[in-house]
Amino acid sequence: MYRSHTCGDLTIENVHQQVTLSGWVQKIRDKGFMIWVDLRDRYGLTQLIFDEERTPKEMMEKAANLGREFVIQVKGKVIERESKNPNLPTGDIEILVEELKILNQAKVPPFTIEDEPDGGEDLRMKYRYLDIRRNPVKNKLMFRHQVGMKVRNYLSQQGFIEVETPYLIKSTPEGARDFVVPSRMNQGQFYALPQSPQTFKQLLMVGGMDKYFQIVKCFRDEDLRADRQPEFTQIDCEMAFVDQEDILNIFEGLTRHLLQEVKGVEVNEFPRMTYAEAMRRYGNDKPDIRFGMEFGELNQVAQNKGFKVFDEQELVVGIAVPGAAGYTRKQLDHLINWVKRPQIGATGLVWVKCQEDGSYKSSVDKFFNSEDLASWAEVTGARAGDLILVMAGDTHATRTQLSALRMHLAQELGLRKPEEFAPLWVVDFPLLEWDEETGRYHAMHHPFTSPKPEDIPLLEKDPASVRANAYDLVLNGNEIGGGSIRIHDRNTQENMFELLGFTPEETKKQFGFLMEAFQYGAPPHGGIAFGFDRLVAILGGQESIRDYIAFPKNNSGRDVMIDAPAPLDQDQLSELNLKLDLKE
Repeated sequence: MYRSHTCGDLTIENVHQQVTLSGWVQKIRDKGFMIWVDLRDRYGLTQLIFDEERTPKEMMEKAANLGREFVIQVKGKVIERESKNPNLPTGDIEILVEELKILNQAKVPPFTIEDEPDGGEDLRMKYRYLDIRRNPVKNKLMFRHQVGMKVRNYLSQQGFIEVETPYLIKSTPEGARDFVVPSRMNQGQFYALPQSPQTFKQLLMVGGMDKYFQIVKCFRDEDLRADRQPEFTQIDCEMAFVDQEDILNIFEGLTRHLLQEVKGVEVNEFPRMTYAEAMRRYGNDKPDIRFGMEFGELNQVAQNKGFKVFDEQELVVGIAVPGAAGYTRKQLDHLINWVKRPQIGATGLVWVKCQEDGSYKSSVDKFFNSEDLASWAEVTGARAGDLILVMAGDTHATRTQLSALRMHLAQELGLRKPEEFAPLWVVDFPLLEWDEETGRYHAMHHPFTSPKPEDIPLLEKDPASVRANAYDLVLNGNEIGGGSIRIHDRNTQENMFELLGFTPEETKKQFGFLMEAFQYGAPPHGGIAFGFDRLVAILGGQESIRDYIAFPKNNSGRDVMIDAPAPLDQDQLSELNLKLDLKE
């Protein structure tokens, strides 16, 4: 038996008991006549004591030669500590060691295994197995497990069953780039790794499995950022004989359940906002509604005043930054430079200080008088002491730029409080979006999304105005889930593929199996998929998903620990009938 207890078990109630512990050496304090060793495992930390009066000389020498991260087993008696540590659950006791066994020695780790390590992120990614021993990472992985269990329990209680779908599937032309897998047995042919189980879960509905879910790995070969990985995990769900209201109610329930069970937070309201309203009020389709700074459109009160920067633009829009009228010229210049960065792409920024005495000071005093600026304050909701920031340009680009500025300022001002949760449904997305490069429509969500029933007549004469029967669940400015009511009849699905530029031959080749299934009694159905990694991170109070994944990739999509991706040797390539022509 390697251990009778874990390193987080023992308390004052265990004094005088004989115990066996195993774990890693966290820290050693050697006073010569007395040695203390902190022993760590997943459950906690227990202090061991060796002293020359009660410990044999050979064991004292053995203890003195222990190194950090040695794996050891000890047997001994639980005794009360003279100097207690109130910050540790085991801080009232220590183990007077009677037997010490070294199970495995360890090299000196490349960084300290502490809550605050001395190694940078790249180094810790390379030695991720060591990083996982640190409490912050270990606790996040345990937290992920707890959230996953609560998701499974809730959905199971609601009558959902978990069904596994294939990982080796067929590549499709829609969405992000696929990861492809060559087939040795079918030379010159390839599988793709699934970007989602979309068609399979629809086929499960055709098969009569009317409530399906799966916590499933998905793959997308796309550019990365803090909340995106090439392989990620979804809570994938589908239901038959439902409309949008049914799905929203079930998954509001799941979100409430998680917030209550995981965070102890009661959330009663899940407001709903159309896509058009979200863009007009916040400039993006996943607004953070925990704070104000809503957009005020200023065209009527700011144009035709002789200021060409505004007069010649499609949209003039501003926000009121609470309590920021005291910003210095240096701070304002910093904001102007921030929006001019290539990542934002704005040409400039106009500012107005709403001063405490009721007067206004702005960067455009030459063109606008106090009465003009007062009307700006009214439209943006600015009060005395606030700062109005205004941008102008093409409607879509300007809204996107001002939205980025709004989020940046909210972060700077501490308005994005991680322990405050504000969910929101965004509905009525456009079904299609026009792509100038390809000269055709693309599905805003995916090609299986049903149009709003009342908009179906518009598909032929005005496709751009058709709204999707789709919905996104937003939490604290992050899209955590998205889904739709699906098309379930062959004719409508064929019309959709035609709108998207597919020929009948391409449709049959790519999706013939689904078209055929629809002819055998497909029920009305719809679903949703939650980004599990992102959901866990937000519930954990962070927006970066990396620490909530056991073995994540870096920003280049590489696993620096195992050095992947990596070349294949020529024998493997030949077996797959692949030839590489890599020119330097």
